[in-house]
Amino acid sequence: MKRFFGAALGLFLACQSSVCYGALSTASHGYGQGKERGNDNCPIGATDFSNAYSKYESCALSNDKNRIILTFDQGYENGYTEKILDTLKEKDVQAIFFLTGDYAKKETALVNRMISEGHTLGNHGMTHAKFPELSEDELREEIMSLHNYVLEAYNYEMQYLRPPCGEYSEQTLNITKDLGYKTLMWSFAHVDWQTDMQPPAKESLENMLNCAHGGAIYLLHSVSSTNAEIMGELIDGLREKGYTV
Repeated sequence: MKRFFGAALGLFLACQSSVCYGALSTASHGYGQGKERGNDNCPIGATDFSNAYSKYESCALSNDKNRIILTFDQGYENGYTEKILDTLKEKDVQAIFFLTGDYAKKETALVNRMISEGHTLGNHGMTHAKFPELSEDELREEIMSLHNYVLEAYNYEMQYLRPPCGEYSEQTLNITKDLGYKTLMWSFAHVDWQTDMQPPAKESLENMLNCAHGGAIYLLHSVSSTNAEIMGELIDGLREKGYTV
C-alpha cells in the first residue's frame, strides 16, 4: 500500500487526538480565507479557521512558515494537468491533488503519474456533494466510497480531504476526523476555474506572488490554462521570495 506524504509533511498544527465534543453544530458554513490580512500578510480568516477547528484536525495553513504548498482540486480534466505535472517535475515540487470520484475513475494515467512522481492524493468527495446537506450515513459513504476506490484501484490510501466548495459544519469536520481524515482548506484562492473567463497571465502571477505568506496553502485548479502557463514563473517567484515550495 502506497502512502505518500510528500508535500504534506509538517503540514498540520498539533491536534487533540481524543476529545469528547458533546453536541456538535450542524450549521452550514462556506469557507473563504477572506481579504483582511495580518502583519505577516496571512489572511486572518485562515488563521481563525485553523485555531477554531484544529481539534478536528482541520486547518487552512501549514505550520511550516518557510513553506508554501500548492494544491489542486481535480473535478474534471481540461487538458492542462499534464503540462502542470511537467512543470512540477522540472521544478522538483510535490503538490497535493484532491480528486473527485469521476476524476479518479476516468483519468487513470494522470493519477498514476501523480503517485509515481511523489505527489499527494486527497479526497474531494465521490460525487462532489455538499457535505452539510448530507445525512451522517450519506457523508460517510461520500467520503469512504472514494477512499476505498482509490485504495483498490491505485493501492493508495488517502488521508487528506477538502470538502467541495469549502462547505462544512462542525459536525462534518468531526465525522471527517472520525473517518481518519484531516481536513485541509486553503489560505489563498482566486477565480481560476472559469475556463471561458481565465485571468490574464501577468495579473494572475502578480496576484499569487503579492499574496504569498508563510505557511500558505494555495488552492488552484488544473483546468486553468493560465495556471499551466505561469506555473514555472510562480514557483520561481515564490522561491525568490525565500519560500520553499
